Order: sequence, then C-alpha cells, then structure tokens
Amino acid sequence: MSANPLKKLAGETVIYGMSSILARFINFIFVPIYTRMLTTGSYGIAAEFLAYIAMLQVILTLGLETGCFNFANKHDKPASVFSNALLTVGILSLLFFISMGVFAGDISSWLQYDGFSNIIWFIGSILAIDSFTSILFAKIRFEHRPIKFAVFKTIKILSETLFNFLLFFAVPSYLASHPDSFLLNFVSATPDFTYIIFAIFLSGIVSLVLFIPDLFRLKFNFNPKLWREMMLYSLPLMAAGLPGILNDFIDRPLFRFFSPEGHVWQSDLGIFQAWVKFATLMMLFIQMFRYAAEPFFFSRAKEAKSKELYASVMEHFTAFCMFIFLGMMMYLDIIALIIGRNFQSGIDIVPVMLLAYVILGMNFNVSMWYKLSGKTNYAIYITMAGLPITILINVIFMPLYSYHAAAWGHLLSYLVMFILSVYLGNKHYPIPYDWKKIITYIGSGILLYLASLLVPEVHFVIKYTINTVLLLAFVLLYLKTEKITLWKLKF
Repeated sequence: MSANPLKKLAGETVIYGMSSILARFINFIFVPIYTRMLTTGSYGIAAEFLAYIAMLQVILTLGLETGCFNFANKHDKPASVFSNALLTVGILSLLFFISMGVFAGDISSWLQYDGFSNIIWFIGSILAIDSFTSILFAKIRFEHRPIKFAVFKTIKILSETLFNFLLFFAVPSYLASHPDSFLLNFVSATPDFTYIIFAIFLSGIVSLVLFIPDLFRLKFNFNPKLWREMMLYSLPLMAAGLPGILNDFIDRPLFRFFSPEGHVWQSDLGIFQAWVKFATLMMLFIQMFRYAAEPFFFSRAKEAKSKELYASVMEHFTAFCMFIFLGMMMYLDIIALIIGRNFQSGIDIVPVMLLAYVILGMNFNVSMWYKLSGKTNYAIYITMAGLPITILINVIFMPLYSYHAAAWGHLLSYLVMFILSVYLGNKHYPIPYDWKKIITYIGSGILLYLASLLVPEVHFVIKYTINTVLLLAFVLLYLKTEKITLWKLKF
C-alpha cells in the first residue's frame, strides 16, 4: 500500500480519463469561436439539439455498457455477452435512425425548424453511431486495453476539432465562391448551428470506421437466455440513469416553453449554454477526480480506517474545488473575455453554476456510500429527488428570470440530492466527514468572493492585487486548517 494514498489518488486522477478531459477542454476552447461566429439564437438551437442527443443516448444504450461488465466477468464466454449487446443496441439504433429519417420533415416542422430536416437525419445518425460504438468502447475497457481506448477516443475528439475548424474557417469562403456546392445539402452557406451538428456527425463516422477491423473479428451470435438476464439487469440501470441525465439537460428544452414574454428563447438558451460551457472549467477537475476516485474508494474498502480516509478525501476535494471557484471569480473580468460580446449579459450566472458543480462533485464523494454498501437501489431515489426541483424552479421562475432560473435550478437540485445522500449515508454507511472543515472551506470561499465584490472601482492593477491577496488568504486558511507544511514553512 502506498505510504500516502492521497498522493496516489492525485496521481491517478491525472492518468485516468485523459481523453474525457481532452474532450471537455476542446469543447471549452471552441466556446470563443462559437460565441463570436454564431448568433446567440443559433448557438441556442445547437444547445437544444445537443440536449436531445444526451438524453436519448441513455435510452438507446439500454444500460448495457454496465451490463456487459457485469456478465462478461461472470460468463465463460465474454464474447457472447458483447455479441448480444451489440446486436441489441445495433438493431435498436438502426430502427431509430430509420425512423428519424422517415419522419425528419415532420419532426423539423414540429420543432419549428422548417427547412432543416437534414439536421434531424444527422441527430439520428449521431445517436445510432454513438450508441453502437459505446458498446465497442466498453469491450475495449473490459479487455484492459487503455491505450487503444485512449487512442480511439482521442482520434474521435481531434477529428471533431478538425471538422469544426474546417467548417467555421474554410467552408464559408468556399461556399461563397461555389454557390452550387453539394455541401449546401448538409450545412448552411454561413456559419450556424448546422456546422456544430455536422462536425459531430462526421467525427462519429470516423469513430465507426476505426472499429471496422474489430467488427470483422467479431462472431455475432444470439443467446436468448443470456439476453433475458442481461436485459433484466441492464434496463433498471438505464431507468436509474435517465433521471440524472434529464436533471442535467431538461432545462434546455424548457426554454422553448417558459422563456419570458418578449424574449427570443433560442437567444436566451444560447447565452445560458455559453456560460455553462465556461463553468465547465470546474467540471474538468471533477471529471478527472471521478475517473480515479471510484476504483480508489473500492480498493480501500476493506482497510481498517477506510472511512476516515474517505472523509479526508472529501475535505481536500472540497477545498480544491473552492480554490478553483475563487480563482475563476477573482479574475472573472479577464477570463470572461473569451466569451463573445453578444453573450456577455449572462456572466452573472457563473458563480451560481460554479457552486452548483462544487455541490455536484461533493455529491459524487458522498454517493460512494451506496456503491460501497451495495445499496445501489437508493441511487435512483436520490437522483429522482433532484429532477422535480429542476423542473419546478424552471417552470415557476424561468418566465420571470430566464437563464438565471436555469442556473439556480441546477444549484438547488444538486443541493437537494446532496443533502438526501448525506442523510441516507449516515443511516446505512456512516462516514465521519468533518462537516465543520467542509463548511469552513465553502463558507470562507463564498465570503472571500463577496468581499472582492465590495472592492470599489479602482485601477485594475490594484483590484487584481487585492483579489490575489484574497485568493492567497484562502490557500493559507487551507494549509493552516490541514496543518500542511509547504516549502519548509509551517502554518
């Protein structure tokens, strides 16, 4: 066992999930491009379609990614498990794709996007390809081939990046000089939401092509008995995952129905989406942490002082999240310049979204109780508790406060789930969290941020010097609270 398990966790946090971090980072990089080259309304339409993709993919995979891991580890022929899953998801995805193609015109008219039936076809293609390849990626993970997994994921991400650059920086001028180009069957003559969706579609094609050799090596066979067992196990997982993804994305379609009177709902959604993407800088760290933390927690479960270790991880995690929060808020005026001018009106939702993501990350920590104790049925109850909060906040307050309601809906929903998870954890798998420390880190971070707002209008050098001192004050508080010695100085 490592002498310093927390240091080991920190190292694994960097190693695991590099492709996922790359994807989030590149998505963040494109925010300045999207918010400068697209109108707020066009970006809002893209956000709506991306929300539909995220929600529908949970349904189309049927929970079989996790189901494959469960049965492949128990079955004497793991290939049969993945064959069943690929046939099931493949047939369902194909039927979904055909349906989307057949009814593309009707769907685009219902959504009031007449003339964009090609986008419905793209959405069907993206969902079909991503759902099918998700099982293939699960197979790679089962085979313990992390390099292949990372390479394939990275190629997909970089191809989407390349297609975005080509579409936004090369295609418009090409179409201007070639008004009869076949490309106009796929995208608009000038940059709009079709460019974003088309780039994702093309990257999905690349991902599918990468798996062609693997598909030729597979021997597809169907085992009805095994299939029934897999579906009985996996479908409840899909049902449990659905409230979570709905909770994260249901507010996007709600803009269509509940934006304030006189507002262009696509524009409001576009502004909200831009600042949510901005706040994903916090999610970069949380995603890295999650990839390493779950196996770390399970590997330590049987140790004598494992619960004390989990509690310690929670303290350090919360402190680091609040450091990121303060680091972004103290220099928000500078960092926010990456967002286009037309989107700047939504800047005041940033602290709310950042705090929402802090709570979400903390919730991941405390949710380990039901995974470690085997009481995973509680997961759906906890997630479902947050969904009505999200819907109610948006339905009641969005007509008054637009995207501000959506931001607060995330914060309050995650907070309710967090409180419920802590309450149930204390009953079934108590972990001795030092709530005094945790609340101190959160409270001091918020107070230091509020103190920065009280600084009068002064020269920016003075302003950011003061803000830097406030940020360092938080670091000193953390070091002193944790009794950490740094650079041979004891605080």
